[in-house]
Formats: sequence, structure tokens, C-alpha cells
Amino acid sequence: MTKDLNVTIVQTSLAWEDVDANLSHFSKKLEKIESSSTDLIVLPEMFSTGFTMNASKLAEPVNGKTTEWLANMSAQKNCVITGSVVIKDDTKYYNRLIWMQPNGQYQIYNKRHLFRMAEENQTYTAGETKLIIELAGWKICPLVCYDLRFPVWSRQTTEGTYDCLIYVANWPERRSYAWRQLLIARAIENQAYVIGVNRIGKDGTGVDFSGYSVVLTHKGETLRNTQPNEEAVETIQLSYRELENYRKEFPVAMDADKFRIE
Repeated sequence: MTKDLNVTIVQTSLAWEDVDANLSHFSKKLEKIESSSTDLIVLPEMFSTGFTMNASKLAEPVNGKTTEWLANMSAQKNCVITGSVVIKDDTKYYNRLIWMQPNGQYQIYNKRHLFRMAEENQTYTAGETKLIIELAGWKICPLVCYDLRFPVWSRQTTEGTYDCLIYVANWPERRSYAWRQLLIARAIENQAYVIGVNRIGKDGTGVDFSGYSVVLTHKGETLRNTQPNEEAVETIQLSYRELENYRKEFPVAMDADKFRIE
């Protein structure tokens, strides 16, 4: 029997383009989490820099400072830690989610949908492969911010099923209504838990972020939502039995359309 999953979400402000300040800030945030008290800690998109297009200055190598910090913190807390980082791999820049395990091994997901309205598509290279990874018997699919607007990419398929969908984000306050509604839609249509972790505060370009981080059930119902514009470190338990029972009672996936992403 798959056990329940404890997930910790971290909603916070970010220091603009200051890696050292952000890593120090998150170290203090994570100090409050007892070792082995959670299975997974979720940080926002580009948590060490803010949502920057200054990749040539701020991008780190694959095993750079932030990756090393993730490995150290994951080992200390004895849980997986995930969030996205500005990475230079070979000659290309990526908005790369890192899924760091306590043993120092990690998996990656390169953000597929790049936010052209901020010229992200002119700065970073889009990913081509979705990551679905197992943790404590759960299948989890982590995605990044703008990916939320593309339901086909987020969709469950017979080749890629999951139990929990995660979005790490720097989603602006002025579009927070869309953020909240789309997260609910992804949970309902995929019959999966959905976790959205967003930052708060103002970035270096003057954009405001209000958070609205949330954990939703497979029915789209709220398990936990943070207060907007407030710092929060919260741990929520996800029930695998409730998810499994609901899918058996209401097997929508059996009638799902077959499709292929080109």
C-alpha cells in the first residue's frame, strides 16, 4: 500500500538577481523544517535569482553553486527538494527544474513553454521531454509556470500517468485569477493532486507577485492555500487511498482521447 505523501511548500519573496542572498534566505526558511518530517520541499521558479532574462551573467554550470546547495539541503532534510534554476549547459541556457534527492542524485526538467511576452523564448532553450518521477510510490510530474496554460502538455497519457502535478512559478499578481483557475482545471481534468508554488514581492523589473500558492485534491478542491502576499512554509499530507478510490469510482481516464505531442 502506497503511503501518504507529506509535501512542504515555500512561498516567499526573492532577492533580485542575487544568488547568495536567496540561498541564504532559503537556508533560513528550511531550518524550520525538521529532518525527515516531509517527503518533498517545493520552491518557486528561478528561486535563486528571480525571473531574469540576464542569463549570460547569472547562469550557473550544471553542477554549480545552487545545485550544490540543493544537494546539501536535501541531505540535511532527508527529503527531495525541487525548484527551477538558470542553468548553462554546453552553449545553451535553460530554465531548468532540478529534482534533488538526499543521496545527491538528481533529475531535470527543462521548461518547455517559454514566456514570449517577457522574451524568455529569446533567452532560453525550450525543453522537449516531460519528467515523471517516482517518490515513495507516487508518480509525480513537475512543470514550470507558463506550462500551466498548455493542458495538452500537462495531460495524463497512457504512456505517462502520474498522481501529482507540480507547478513552480513566478506568476504575476495581475494574472493571479488565471493562475488559480487553471490549477483547478488541471486537477479536475487529470484526476490528480496539483501543487502550485508561486513567489511574492516585487522583482527587479517592477512586476508584483502575490503568491496564491495552493495544494488541490484530485477533485480540484482546496487542501491548503496560502494567504496572498505573505511568507509561508507549510506541510500538507496527500492521501493516496483517497486518490485511488476516487479514480476507481469515477474512471474518467478510461474514456480519454488518444493523442501524440509533436
